[in-house]
Amino acid sequence: MNKAFTKETDDADDDGPQLPSLPSGGKNYITPQGYARIRSELLDLIDNERPKVVEIVHWAASNGDRSENGDYIYGKKRLREIDRRIRFLTKRIEIMEVTDPAVHYGSDQIFFGASVTYVEDAGVERTVTILGIDEADSSQAQVSWVSPIARTLLKARTGDVLQLVTPAGPVEIEVLRVQYPALGPD
Repeated sequence: MNKAFTKETDDADDDGPQLPSLPSGGKNYITPQGYARIRSELLDLIDNERPKVVEIVHWAASNGDRSENGDYIYGKKRLREIDRRIRFLTKRIEIMEVTDPAVHYGSDQIFFGASVTYVEDAGVERTVTILGIDEADSSQAQVSWVSPIARTLLKARTGDVLQLVTPAGPVEIEVLRVQYPALGPD
């Protein structure tokens, strides 16, 4: 029998550091700012973008032959894209749980919304902000709360030394600073 189809019983790989398990329950945490951005995009699609495209498609359909009508063909395609995005955003908003990270202002423990500065064992210092899946932007040093780095950092405190599991192997990191946005005026 080919070795590719045999069951391996050697559990030697299970001895190293493991990633924390993914949170259960299907929650989609998001900051109030991220929620406002997504809700604004949804409302803009419904109130502005879609009616404009519907009007163009209606006008193009009234011109007669639809098979070679570029405005009609492109408009219908754009309408499908808009409807798909509206459905996606609606479903995402339904499972969102808005969480304000400012409630942890002054804390040294890492929770959702924290900006964390850590140093790797190679001496490289990095700062990441832990945000929701729908709002994290890696080009802005923002990571999703379900990413490996965030799952490693969550619930740690300033000064903790942690094992970050990477494709190249485990890397030791030390938490230097934890910051949260200040509470806004009530």
